Amino acid sequence: MENFNKNIFVNCPFDKDFMPLLKPLLFTIMYCGFNPRIALERLDSGEVRLMKIKELIDSSKYSVHDLSRIKSKGKDEYFRLNMPFEIGLDMGCRLYHPEPIYRQKRALILETEQYSYQKALSDLSNSDVKCHKGEPEEVVFEIRSWFSELIDDEMPGGSMIWDDYNVFLTDLFEAMKQNGLKQKDIDRMTIAELINKMKTWINDKATKPNKL
Repeated sequence: MENFNKNIFVNCPFDKDFMPLLKPLLFTIMYCGFNPRIALERLDSGEVRLMKIKELIDSSKYSVHDLSRIKSKGKDEYFRLNMPFEIGLDMGCRLYHPEPIYRQKRALILETEQYSYQKALSDLSNSDVKCHKGEPEEVVFEIRSWFSELIDDEMPGGSMIWDDYNVFLTDLFEAMKQNGLKQKDIDRMTIAELINKMKTWINDKATKPNKL
């Protein structure tokens, strides 16, 4: 519980198509001074996934849930239930946990198509669900706007965060290239490694010209 007030549980798709949205999402969270907690932060085949999710939810005051995969794309394709299931776990923790501190939990729900969530999760009707339209820059602005409503401290502008995210990507590519690595290596970087690279860049951006 030491970092409860700074931790943000991230509940989203992990497929290749979502990576262009997940990366700026994680960057924005850290840029604004928070800690993303995500199932991919550690890889242990012996760890029970449900217990991992519970630990992430229990340790996080905030959460971001993306419902971009609640609709199947093709015939005979199943839509993804993990994200709605984990929203239920998070909200259940907020409502039913015996410890009063969990009443302080706050959540941001995102979707790709506006109001599409109502067709799959009508219990969320009248919730303030935000739409990013599948655009990475919109993800940055939505996360930043949410923080500005929750936190009294002045937040950096969405444009500044987006610009710095793109500078980070350029710096990351250049640093990896100097070590003999290619874009394919960056694309296959684990989330844990990527988070560490982002933290280093953000922490050093004001003091060191070589950020990685």
